[in-house]
Amino acid sequence: MPIDMDKVPEPEDAKAPRTAPEEIKAIPVRHFGRWISAVLAVAVLGLLINAFAQGKINWGAVPDYFFDADILKGVRNTITITILSMVVGVVLGVVLAVMRLSKNPVTSSVAWFYIWFFRGTPVYVQLLLWFNLGLVFEFINLGPIYKDYWASFMTPFLAALLGLGLNEAAYMAEICRAGLQSVDEGQTEAAHALGMSHTRTLRRVVLPQAMRVIVPPTGNEFINMLKTTSLVIAVQYYDLLQAATNVGQTSGGTVEMLFLAAAWYLVLTSVLSIGQYYLERRFARGTLRQLPLTPWQQIKANWFTFNHQGVAGGTS
Repeated sequence: MPIDMDKVPEPEDAKAPRTAPEEIKAIPVRHFGRWISAVLAVAVLGLLINAFAQGKINWGAVPDYFFDADILKGVRNTITITILSMVVGVVLGVVLAVMRLSKNPVTSSVAWFYIWFFRGTPVYVQLLLWFNLGLVFEFINLGPIYKDYWASFMTPFLAALLGLGLNEAAYMAEICRAGLQSVDEGQTEAAHALGMSHTRTLRRVVLPQAMRVIVPPTGNEFINMLKTTSLVIAVQYYDLLQAATNVGQTSGGTVEMLFLAAAWYLVLTSVLSIGQYYLERRFARGTLRQLPLTPWQQIKANWFTFNHQGVAGGTS
């Protein structure tokens, strides 16, 4: 016998009036460890500031000599040797990376030996080696192209450039090799199937995709190179550290000028860090659905949120 659904009595719960669910009150978890670590960090920072404040340091000498002519000359030379050394390192590093991935065993072995030697010896030793080769070779003879005394040829600038640039090339070779290997082999095979040469495939297909892997560590190497230039004082190249040392000896503020040099290094590395951030952001296009906010965009977003909350709190 069919059941008439209209005569079926409704359950008691259905007759009761429906009420909105209660709002969930989320109680944030208290992290006492964060407060303790913050207090300890502030305490340690305060002790360090107090220690340096009580020391016999003429802090006024730092801003007084910050734009001194000798200091600015050292800054210019430091920037110059940094850029040129990185250019040598990047160009030679790309060549070594391609040689390392070559199917020719001789080419691959030569690149492997270069990387093994220059990564396995300290850059300070390499600088001294280039600068003191005049004790072994009296002349440099390149045939009809160039011939001169080694001491006249190997200037402090050239010794610094070779020591830093050739050493950097070994590290850049491994960075570039990792970037090239990150690109799927199908990309190369597809390019060859379309009739593209190996060089054109590398330039038009592989390298553009490998750059997003190569750029971040290259930026770190650039910053590290800026700080490594302080070692060129060993070959008598006039850099920022050499300038600060000379000014410190003449002014009697040796420690103050070292703090000045540290301040200049911080300024330069900060500028390079900002440039690295925007360069990485540019090469990240196409790989992320939404690019991360720039520092200026983050400040604007936080300021808008703060103002919005302030207005809402005032009107409530």
